[in-house]
Amino acid sequence: MMVALVFALTLFGLVMVFSASYYNSLSKYGNAFHYLIQDGVWFVLGWASFWFFGIIWDYHNFKHVYKIIVVVGLVMLALIFTPLGLTINNAKRWLDFYFFTVMPGEVIKFCLIIGLASFLDEDPSRILRWKDGLIPMGAVIAASVFLILAQPNMSTAGIVALMCIGILFVAGLRIIWLLLAGGAGLALFVGVILSPKGAYMLQRVQTFFDPFKDALGSGYQVVQGLLALGSGGVFGVGLGKSVQKALYLPEPMNDFIIAIIGEEIGFVGLVAMFAAFLVLIWRCCRIAINASDYYGMLLASGVSIILALQVLLNIAVVTASFFPTGVFLPFISLGGSATVIFMGLMGIVFNVSRN
Repeated sequence: MMVALVFALTLFGLVMVFSASYYNSLSKYGNAFHYLIQDGVWFVLGWASFWFFGIIWDYHNFKHVYKIIVVVGLVMLALIFTPLGLTINNAKRWLDFYFFTVMPGEVIKFCLIIGLASFLDEDPSRILRWKDGLIPMGAVIAASVFLILAQPNMSTAGIVALMCIGILFVAGLRIIWLLLAGGAGLALFVGVILSPKGAYMLQRVQTFFDPFKDALGSGYQVVQGLLALGSGGVFGVGLGKSVQKALYLPEPMNDFIIAIIGEEIGFVGLVAMFAAFLVLIWRCCRIAINASDYYGMLLASGVSIILALQVLLNIAVVTASFFPTGVFLPFISLGGSATVIFMGLMGIVFNVSRN
């Protein structure tokens, strides 16, 4: 069931990326199929990643190389601040390797799931100790979040922090320490948005409370997304017939693709897609619960948590239920390194299930 759901979602994403990107692709490249071809390539690479981590690779082998994996993730985050870093829309979030780009913020999610699960599997009681447990894990998590915030990328930093807290909670972290971590995270968030470098984040928070106050400025994308959703009604205007994708909604094939889906196939289509995600998350949780070992349980739990966070936050942003920020919708948004990473993570869950 899990494989069928992932395949259905990725195939649906391929169709919707083509529909949502048609005019943008034609306008930028003179070729309506540019983004479809690009997404098709990532579709194939993503399934290759699923196949490798789901069938070829034994997930227990991660325990032998997890320290290297975590170091590679941190180094990639640090490399963003070198000439390899690529700046787009005043944010430096990509590494440019000439022929392709990589988003280290997505890679570090994979690295931390592997790293935390492997570290705790060596000695599960570490979750109850500070010196050789919480302090080293907290240092790695803090370093990752700090490097992501420096890009700046508040949304990914928040998702990574919540994902790690979720994994630690599953591993048995005491509630009082969870509350302290949550309080520290909230204090950090407030401190960042009130700092000089957090002006853009503060603007996004203000936009969240009233996106129509600056409908042609900071609230433009949210407003256009809401117009798309409202125009779709119950059954949508028809596949391929969206108006907002005709250069009104910026980058409609990326983080705001739900708006185009809602406009073209309506509320009914969105509910069907959300139901597929809900069942997929449930299946991942079932796999975690039924895992044959503690390590597999932690890996599958980590993937379940990050999948649920990404889906919920993307929906919240597009529906103006959360302040606007870039959150990739797994399997649906235009592919890239994030697609390969998520497909690899789903492969790991499948691997845990097979064992």
